[in-house]
Amino acid sequence: MAERRIEWSIEARNDLFRILNFYRNRNESNKYSIKLNNKIYKTLLTLSKNPNIGLKTRFESVKTFNTGDYQIIYEIYDQHILVVLIWDCRRNPNDKRIGKRISKNN
Repeated sequence: MAERRIEWSIEARNDLFRILNFYRNRNESNKYSIKLNNKIYKTLLTLSKNPNIGLKTRFESVKTFNTGDYQIIYEIYDQHILVVLIWDCRRNPNDKRIGKRISKNN
């Protein structure tokens, strides 16, 4: 199977920015944020080559994949993968609103 390109929803980019910014501010250093960002991007590279390794959701084209304390929620298309949400698994699960972020044009 060919490698799919990775695309990001605005919400997912904002999620990642907030997570990385939180650690940068808390640690007063970029070191951990850079490490976490690299880990997420390596995971996305794996998903781009093997998109079906994620867990199924109630949406047919949407999968989730955990990496450390974070869950990557993504939608699979023929040519690309759309990162819908980066979720910190330590948050209240009732705050997660996947359905509002999934496109209607599968």
